[in-house]
Amino acid sequence: MYIEQGYKGLHEGWRYVVGIIAVVFGWQFIGGIPLVIALISKSGLDSLVTTPSGMSELLGANVFLFLMLLAFVFGILFLFIFVKYVHKQSFKSLTTSREKIDWKRIIFAFSLWAIVSILFILLDIYLSPDDYVLNFKLEKFLILAAIAIALIPIQTSMEEYFMRGYVIQGLGIAVKNKWIPLIVTSSVFGLLHIFNPEVQKLGYGILVFYIGTGFFLGIMTLMDEGLELALGFHAANNLTAALLVTADWTAFTTDSIYRDVSDPVLGWDVLVPVFIVFPILLFIFSKKYKWTDWKERLFGKVMSKEEFLAVENGNPSEV
Repeated sequence: MYIEQGYKGLHEGWRYVVGIIAVVFGWQFIGGIPLVIALISKSGLDSLVTTPSGMSELLGANVFLFLMLLAFVFGILFLFIFVKYVHKQSFKSLTTSREKIDWKRIIFAFSLWAIVSILFILLDIYLSPDDYVLNFKLEKFLILAAIAIALIPIQTSMEEYFMRGYVIQGLGIAVKNKWIPLIVTSSVFGLLHIFNPEVQKLGYGILVFYIGTGFFLGIMTLMDEGLELALGFHAANNLTAALLVTADWTAFTTDSIYRDVSDPVLGWDVLVPVFIVFPILLFIFSKKYKWTDWKERLFGKVMSKEEFLAVENGNPSEV
């Protein structure tokens, strides 16, 4: 009953509408001020650089990464403040339907995907050595590692708490079912990447991967009745990408260990994670955590507040 956890706070529709506006404002506008100031101080207002690769070159990869990720710190602060003081909802109920946050789930998902990601990257480097050059510079890498380890989990957590937590709970309570929030949040999550340099380089077909990832994270959240697995997976995904391999045409242009110098082409490899790897991961999670009743958890109705409180108070006969 993850979506129903929203009933533990004030859940009128207007609060969610105002909350979404407030979080986006804090994240995109307030959070972006330090980056804009840094860019103006370097190049002036008339010749302001707007591309990720240009900003990285102007400011330095590590400085640009820090300022870019800093925006998500503002975003998550606005979200938590709004949830606490406007919705009067607890951090725990925004995270999970369990009695307490299951950190073992977060660690397991993080560890599993970090290992798989590293193996995939190393395999690709082994099979296509001409596509990569060693980019390792100890001092710059240590600074990158400090920034990435401190801030990337905040970035990914902000996205998960906002999309798979706040929005999915609010929308689910409004429409009283689970499939509309799943489709809407997964699609919006994917489409939010439309301005990424990867899309400009590879075309709109890459959105299949982003939207597919959104569905994978959404299914995982609804089936597991909490955000823990999604939090761990997302952090591992972005952290390994930032530390191990970068390219001039990706959102994370960092001082990573390797640099991808190949000419990117949109191919079948975009479909492999969505239609092969993610289903295998869902199968592994389902066996480990004994998921059942997929139809109800993904397409069933959301209880009314009265029904939810009856179950919470141990009176399921009143439902």
